[in-house]
Amino acid sequence: MENELKVALIQSHLLWENPDANRKAFTAKINSISSEVDIIILPEMFTTGFTMNPEQIAENEGEKTLNWMKSEASKKGTAIIGSVVFKEDGNFFNRLFFVHPNGEANSYDKKHTFTLAGEDKIYKAGQKKLVVDFKGFKICPLICYDLRFPVWARNIEDYDALIYVANWPKPRVEAWDTLLKARAIENMSYCIGVNRIGLDGLGHEYSGHSAVYDVLGKQLAFSEKDEVLYATLSKDNVASNRSKLKFLDDRDSFNLL
Repeated sequence: MENELKVALIQSHLLWENPDANRKAFTAKINSISSEVDIIILPEMFTTGFTMNPEQIAENEGEKTLNWMKSEASKKGTAIIGSVVFKEDGNFFNRLFFVHPNGEANSYDKKHTFTLAGEDKIYKAGQKKLVVDFKGFKICPLICYDLRFPVWARNIEDYDALIYVANWPKPRVEAWDTLLKARAIENMSYCIGVNRIGLDGLGHEYSGHSAVYDVLGKQLAFSEKDEVLYATLSKDNVASNRSKLKFLDDRDSFNLL
């Protein structure tokens, strides 16, 4: 329907530092989606897991995965979102791609690198927020640790949906649940979080909790299993709630330097 956006969230195990195997696994999962959807969302670093050993990943894997995303998006007729290890100009990035069905790709480099794991010493941080116009919706995609920093996500662009792709570990999953809901409420936007499940190569456990929240914080989808979740976003729902409640009109006014 017009003014609706159908999203599919793929919550999955990831094979450690094995891009070929992960691409094959996600191809099968994407092919299993029989419903008509507009966007398919994959976890953070979906071809490797959250690795701090990017030098062990072939330098061309980032480009290979981007080309794979373009191919899958074209075949499925959907947009595909996910982040990968990407090397450019001698630097490694945790780079998210928003790939359109026509092959156009927008990118976002993770702003808040995860210092607890030393990500800041290995991956270069991004400095620019991304808002994508897609099928009448303005979408802001971010990555994992960005979730803890509300100023970066602050809705000054009047986006309709906020998307986080993540490898968020089980011991801190309550924070994940709480902050996803908070980002939806404070920004009066849909908030979508796509996490992974299972164990990584370092023994860290992930329990999923991928979810979708509406502009008032109501949970529309949630899972702890290896599966595909579905939700429908409504542009009219965003507009009517913002018109009625007008909370965004009272935002504090400031700019990031």
